[in-house]
Amino acid sequence: MALHAAVKGKLISVIGDEDTCVGFLLGGIGEINKNRHPNFMVVDKNTAVSELEDCFKRFVKRDDIDIILINQNVAELIRHVIDAHTAPVPAVLEIPSKDHPYDASKDSILRRAKGMFNPDDLVR
Repeated sequence: MALHAAVKGKLISVIGDEDTCVGFLLGGIGEINKNRHPNFMVVDKNTAVSELEDCFKRFVKRDDIDIILINQNVAELIRHVIDAHTAPVPAVLEIPSKDHPYDASKDSILRRAKGMFNPDDLVR
């Protein structure tokens, strides 16, 4: 499957603070598509929620993006949009930022995954 994704040129996108985006860009994930749209968005205190929603929806619609990484504190701002996304691809992964640690109780994807398993089935 990974080889198939590499052949098709699938991307990882990032929505997050400057440090998060720079780290991933230095790691080589930065791309600009034929329409000159980047696969990342740097969010700061002046970024409007509507801009975040539009960017997330744009990334979801792009067929060249398979994974969307988003800082959890940013995801909280557009939780209703993220919760409405139920398709497996692109996968939405909430990640911590330098200033905001990860809180598993806020991660909607993790909550959905927990609902798929019965804890008694995992005990041997």
